[in-house]
Amino acid sequence: MWDPWRGSWCDFGLSCVMPICTAFVLSPQNRPELTSTGELSYVPFGIPRCSGQENAHAPVLTRRPGSTPWPRHRPTLADGEGLEKDPFTIGVGERYAAAGYVCAIPFLFHWWPEDEDVAVKREGFRDDWTVADLTAAHACLAGMESVDADHIGIVGHCWGGRVAWLGACSNVGFQASIICYGGRVKVAFADGGTPPIDLARQINCPVMGVFGNYAQGPSPEDVDDYEAALNEAGVPNEFHRYDGAGHGFQDAGKPERYRHEPSEDAWTRQIAFLDRTLK
Repeated sequence: MWDPWRGSWCDFGLSCVMPICTAFVLSPQNRPELTSTGELSYVPFGIPRCSGQENAHAPVLTRRPGSTPWPRHRPTLADGEGLEKDPFTIGVGERYAAAGYVCAIPFLFHWWPEDEDVAVKREGFRDDWTVADLTAAHACLAGMESVDADHIGIVGHCWGGRVAWLGACSNVGFQASIICYGGRVKVAFADGGTPPIDLARQINCPVMGVFGNYAQGPSPEDVDDYEAALNEAGVPNEFHRYDGAGHGFQDAGKPERYRHEPSEDAWTRQIAFLDRTLK
């Protein structure tokens, strides 16, 4: 079993799946008496970490308002290095936990050896592998006594926004999905599967989109296409677009991107959306 603080197979999070380069699978905590503050457990996902290695175990940290913050580590790119080292991922998890959600955050780059070049991982990223990870994360939460299996959502930022869209397309068990400035929804990945935008009719839950109008990935035109695909498929959706904000505008760790007022407005809307759809 891997030490989660030095390079884990999977990350922790709320009862939602969400990513920068991952996604948070999250659900309202409906029996808080079953969850101790700061509880850390390892949950077998049954997914090979990479060829010839043991099955993955996900460290899942359950959180409640007022609990002690997670340990911080030096910032990293997160791609393949263990998302628990990424301050943004940790901060987002804490914020959803403070709102009453249990979160599981799968480490989506476990398919490669840790020392593999990041470019190789990104170019070889496969949707079929991602769907397997998201299915496992959903099952992980659904099996918890403190979680209602019928009220699980998925959230993602950046690369994770695409993952959140893909998860909603591939698992009818997700009851809500939030896509925060996720790009490349209109393109296929290394496995040559169908671009997620063309799977919109398979989405079985309401979708929220959060985007900056100054972004180019996705661009405002891309966001128009996302919205049109959901409307054509009859998927309930609400999109929020912010002037003066670009890609990654909710990441306070990157001052050149961060925009406080749009970020806080988006956070308020995200929590309200989850409360409305999952609680």
